[in-house]
Amino acid sequence: MIRTRRSLTAVLAAAAAAVTIALAGCAPSDSGGGDTAVLRVWAGSATPINNNFNPFAVDTAVHATYGAIYEPLFFFNQLSADAPVGLIGESYEYSADGKTLTITIKPDQQWNDGEPLTAEDVAFTFTYGSNVDEQLVSSAAVDDTTVVLTYSEPKFTAASLILGSTWIVPKHVWEGIEDFMGETNPQPVGSGPYKLKAFTEAAYTVEANELFRDGAPAVEEVQYLGLDSNQSAQDLLTTGKIDWVGQFIANPDAVTSSGDITTLNEQQDPTVLITCSNAELGCAGAQTDPAVRQAINVAIDRATIREKAFAGLAGESTPSFTLQPRDEQWLSDPALATSPQEADAAGAGEILEAAGYTKDADGFYGKDGTAIEIDLFSPDGWTDYNDAAKLISEQAAEAGIRINARTVSDAEYWTPISAGDYQMAMYGLTQSLVADPYSNYSEYFDGKSTAPVGEDPLAGQNYSRYSNPVVDDAVLAAGSTEDVATKQAAYAAIQSEIARDLPYIPVVLNASQAFFNTAKFSGWPSESDLYAAPLPYLSAASAVVLTHLTPVEK
Repeated sequence: MIRTRRSLTAVLAAAAAAVTIALAGCAPSDSGGGDTAVLRVWAGSATPINNNFNPFAVDTAVHATYGAIYEPLFFFNQLSADAPVGLIGESYEYSADGKTLTITIKPDQQWNDGEPLTAEDVAFTFTYGSNVDEQLVSSAAVDDTTVVLTYSEPKFTAASLILGSTWIVPKHVWEGIEDFMGETNPQPVGSGPYKLKAFTEAAYTVEANELFRDGAPAVEEVQYLGLDSNQSAQDLLTTGKIDWVGQFIANPDAVTSSGDITTLNEQQDPTVLITCSNAELGCAGAQTDPAVRQAINVAIDRATIREKAFAGLAGESTPSFTLQPRDEQWLSDPALATSPQEADAAGAGEILEAAGYTKDADGFYGKDGTAIEIDLFSPDGWTDYNDAAKLISEQAAEAGIRINARTVSDAEYWTPISAGDYQMAMYGLTQSLVADPYSNYSEYFDGKSTAPVGEDPLAGQNYSRYSNPVVDDAVLAAGSTEDVATKQAAYAAIQSEIARDLPYIPVVLNASQAFFNTAKFSGWPSESDLYAAPLPYLSAASAVVLTHLTPVEK
């Protein structure tokens, strides 16, 4: 869902001010004479923090909304092939044709306002707001703990989306809210292990939910800080004043050498050049031509980008958008295992010339007297992304393609991507939650998951505006079966199309670095026990981690 990532920057004055306000103005009180176990987190939020806990506002809601306060039915661990763990849900079963999904939830649960959480809330959730699936025929609560979802098409492969990415909301709160996207929900009523305690523009604090079905978590309070500099986060990590961050740090030894902070780097999420690719839906610019995207794909030097922009910590990307070797059985063609790692300027030129482009006097390709000129932006201060964008601009120029790299503020970054008012941006996709790329293809490539320029694609995250009937049909076919061979054929069709069309041009497999304080808190994920991805910005996974933690007694 939400993944904001921060990287090293020199904006230290603003960050220092934010840290001072956060640690002083939103610090928890100690009414019992001892120290309250407060875990301080930076999940990527800049200041001022939006006071928005709307689980439907995936681009603007704060991080604690997802997992800590609102929960899905089940937790799918994207780092393993294990069966999902029940949260609100106890069990689920598909009918033989995959069109009926029967869900049993755990009994005697409560919302954090004391109202009972029943199957009626779950049934309501699937018929409300952006959760509505056009293939949903009915959603009915059979009794207090049983929900039956009926679809017009089989939904076998969509289990992780239905059960692991739908945030269950209380009917008694949301049935009276007509503008589900405009609601900021400043007093969130959820089922998760935490509830909101205090909020400022610099930080907000959640406290243990005493009504949580598994009992209040051992970590009594979690404070989420807003910072405008990763360097400040690094400094606070080193001095023990922040306990958990997910960020890019080129030299992790500088943080972990004291022994108090531990790091894990589970490379999983693709960093891409996202393009507004579909002229028929209103995208404008040279990047709407697949030949231009194909030329850029072979013009960039990914090996150099990995070393110079990502300090050698990133992995090799794949145009199949699978996670290798986890998804090995779903890779249709070994040639699609990795994207080209070295630049091929000559090859880029051949692609463009075959598509009718010619070089001008300055050595840049164009058509009909107009040179290719593409605007590429990345968030100010995300220096891994900023450095990658500069390198891509330089490498593309070597192939005769003009790409202008610039940086923008957080607000200037998300808004145009959501609305489709852009040409190209550095962007991060979230990896499939299970050992199956279906959710990647459904969320990012299916035409049902997009919308015309000017509209936010509420039904998915296809911000490239990509639409291809072959892909759409294959996504539907893959979701309609549990047969491995049938799914492999569907994925082969998808991979062939998206590797040619490249609405998202793969750059690297992102360095997903987590840093956490093992001197103050125990129970973190480890290489030997990856029960959840240890990144504070990963929705349900972050809440699962929080419920595993225990303060270390001094």
